[in-house]
Order: sequence, then C-alpha cells, then structure tokens
Amino acid sequence: MSERRRIGPLVAGASAVVIVFMVTIFAVAAGRSTETADSPLLGRPAPSITSTTYDDATFDLSRRRGSWVVLNFFNSTCVPCKREHPELVKFHEAQSSGGGVDAELFTIVNDDDESAVRKFFADNGGGWPIVRDENSEISVAFGVAKVPETWIVSPTGLVVERFAGEVTAELLSTVLEMFDRGAT
Repeated sequence: MSERRRIGPLVAGASAVVIVFMVTIFAVAAGRSTETADSPLLGRPAPSITSTTYDDATFDLSRRRGSWVVLNFFNSTCVPCKREHPELVKFHEAQSSGGGVDAELFTIVNDDDESAVRKFFADNGGGWPIVRDENSEISVAFGVAKVPETWIVSPTGLVVERFAGEVTAELLSTVLEMFDRGAT
C-alpha cells in the first residue's frame, strides 16, 4: 500500500510535465505555422503586374518568365515578417550561391514607410529587390489576406503555390525542387 502512495504522485507529476510540454509545443507551432492556402490563382497564369523597385528599376512580372519567382508580401511592423526574415536571407544566399533551382526572390511592400523598410533591410540583411505596391494593386491581384504571405510563380508564368504565414528557407527550397522536378 505504501508503494502505491509513492508511485501515484510520481505518475501524476510525470503526466503534468508531459502535458505542459505538449501544450508548449502546440502553442509554439501554432504561432509559427505556415500553411498552403487555396486560391483561384493556383494553376493559372500569374496576374500581370508592373511596378518599380526601391532602386527605381522597373519590375514587370511577365519579364521574369523562364525563372522561378518567389514573391514575399511584407511589412516592417509585422512581427511574423520579422521572424521570417532570417529564413528569407538564408534562402536568398542559397539561391545566390548556386544552391537550389535558381529562383528569384522579390519582397512586395504596401502600406509601409519606405524609409522604415529600407532601415529594416539594412539592419537585417536581404540583397534582393523590394517592389513598391503603392496602390495595393499587386496585393489585390494576388488576393493577399495578410502578411507575411509568399507566392511561387513557375518559369512558365503559372502560380503554383501560396503560403499564408511564415516560411522557412528549407520549405521554399523543398517546394521549388519538387515543382521543378515536375516542370510546372
């Protein structure tokens, strides 16, 4: 009988630790979840969009044909965007060094102060073009619900994937390699 009294609290304590651990894991995972999101654009030609970059170059998505294009919708005050940014830096560095399928990364910004975005990129890295979306035309054309949101456009100009939430360098590379093998 006394052995049961000693084991009972141990089992209860161990169960409590496991429950707290599982709740913590699920809470962290829920906060950083990335999910593919349905869109009527998937499998269809990407919207025709033109704008300018922060370097005052013309950005015309249709001229990107022949390349994989990753469009990341961003805001400098968005906490998930800030958490995601180091992953985009890793992805861009891998692409720039010849790793992966040679995708072009573009950040699309609307409803943000250009100087704040420039400062964020200067402080946190990111050597890829930043595209202005001054009238929200690009966001509307892609049906962006909230940032961060990432879209992948195939070399043939088809929209092949949409991610709602944060992405990782590994996720982007894996998905691009999968689609590249299928030659979408």
